[in-house]
Amino acid sequence: MPRAITFDIESISDSVVRGHIDVHEQELIVVGIHDSLTGTYSSFSREELPKLWPILEHADFLIGFNSDSFDIPLLNRYYPGDLSHLRSLDLLVEVQKVLGRRIRLQSLAEATLGRGKSGDGLKAGQWWREGKHDKVREYCIEDVRLTRELYDYAMKHGKLKYKDLRDIRDIRLDTTHWGTRSSSLPALTHALQL
Repeated sequence: MPRAITFDIESISDSVVRGHIDVHEQELIVVGIHDSLTGTYSSFSREELPKLWPILEHADFLIGFNSDSFDIPLLNRYYPGDLSHLRSLDLLVEVQKVLGRRIRLQSLAEATLGRGKSGDGLKAGQWWREGKHDKVREYCIEDVRLTRELYDYAMKHGKLKYKDLRDIRDIRLDTTHWGTRSSSLPALTHALQL
């Protein structure tokens, strides 16, 4: 069974322009993960990132939400190698391929799983500034849990659901190659011990 790391990042910045968050202006504060090998959820602060690198380096692929354009580029700024070569599955990209537009994690989670997020990323930054670091970790892990459960649901049912005004609609997804082992060697080797 391939080892998948589902992950999410919480970040902080003073610059938000018209609701758009520039990844280059962000500072990573917490990374939350689910490791399919162990079935466990854990989180890492920026200071704890050296403990995260071996986990990522031994993963067959990453699972995230908006991860290809936000989480991986942000995490890559802290990693001593290049994470962009690791296989990744961005659920937002998969949904956008089918619908032609972006759907919020909140909408997918509420329609598919019957529950949504417990807050938002801007609140997480505020909590961090207030010293509520455990609350940020919990919030991040909850986003990882939602992402993982959406992935599992899509694998089982071949679809996700979203709210469209008052209606709940299906998004049919081709999951045949999700979760299969790549035939290429792992791309992450920078921090592996020889």
